[in-house]
Amino acid sequence: MTEGTLLLLVAAVQFVNVLDFVMVVPLGPDFASALGIPVSALGLVTGSYTLAAAVAGAAGSAFLDRFDRRSALAVAMVGLVLSTAAAGLATGLPTLLAARLAAGLFGGPATSLSIAIVADAVPPERRGRAMGVVMGAFSVASVLGVPTALWLSQAGGWRAPFLAVAGMGALVVAGALVAMPPMRRHLDPGAAGSRGYAFLRDPAALLSLTATATAMGATFSIVPNLAAFLQYNAGWPREHLGGLYMAGGILSFAVLRVVGRAVDRFGAPAVAAAGTVVMVGNLAVDFWPRVPLLPGSVLFLLFIFASSLRNPSLASLASRVPRPGDRARFQSVQSAVQHLASSGGAMASTALLDTGPGGELTGMHRVALLAGILSLALPLLLWRVQPRVARREREPGAGGVEVAAP
Repeated sequence: MTEGTLLLLVAAVQFVNVLDFVMVVPLGPDFASALGIPVSALGLVTGSYTLAAAVAGAAGSAFLDRFDRRSALAVAMVGLVLSTAAAGLATGLPTLLAARLAAGLFGGPATSLSIAIVADAVPPERRGRAMGVVMGAFSVASVLGVPTALWLSQAGGWRAPFLAVAGMGALVVAGALVAMPPMRRHLDPGAAGSRGYAFLRDPAALLSLTATATAMGATFSIVPNLAAFLQYNAGWPREHLGGLYMAGGILSFAVLRVVGRAVDRFGAPAVAAAGTVVMVGNLAVDFWPRVPLLPGSVLFLLFIFASSLRNPSLASLASRVPRPGDRARFQSVQSAVQHLASSGGAMASTALLDTGPGGELTGMHRVALLAGILSLALPLLLWRVQPRVARREREPGAGGVEVAAP
């Protein structure tokens, strides 16, 4: 199997996994009405997945590196497929929550294993581009997946999108089992990782996880409030909100096609620094004042652009931190940190915000300050990580990939 074919297969896994998560929020009113779930309880449906994914990330770090990557990914994806189908067959809030908890338990490890497979198969000098391809699954899910899910719900009922994603996931699992070669290099004695959580004693690992926490905390202090801020503070029409999100997905996809090459050429810290300049400038100009200084479309697209520069930079360098025998465990811990930091950022923004008489968000300047401080940490932390990783990669026997053909 060539490197390009493997990346497309991993991107398909990520597309199913991401779509399973992101479509739940826009579909919420549909299944809430059908199942008699209070709209105020929809946050539980989304939060249950995130919590379960964090738990699965922490637990998976103890054992995922003991198995062939292909087999472990197949098990995780089968579990995700069955959980998504179960959500489509739910009869009320308890059964829906149980299905979403199960989806998080399997979806979290699926993400960790996907990143570990890319890190195993792609040399460091091409890994930024590879991460850009895989992370493009989020953009495709936003541009194509979510609108299609909404159309399916309208045409065939709220259960149809869940069952369709489950069917798509089953096809991806079959493709992975047929086309993907065994991924066992990390099991070789020479590639064996540390025991237990000993890999966390590596300063590069701790710095990388801290970078993940600050990046996700900054992003998700803003993301849950974007739609409300655009409508009530920036005056963006509700009927045009879907088109704006689609435009954001297209922009993200386009940037990700380029940013991977930039990471490979200039290094992750430099690209993350460029994204941070855009991010902090956008926060200062549009989220700090009571009334944004730029049109809603511009402030939204600037936020997407900055995130599309920062996140692949972090993912690319973080994939180089663990040794081959520690990769899935490290990615699992990173997944747990990512989900916990995302929840923390969202909860912190809730504590800092109030609702004004016209529905506008007040206190957004406090959220912008928090997000800005956290954002500044990312390039500084990556500049500390990169030389440590580079030194270790120059050690004899430190390299090695499983797929040779680029």
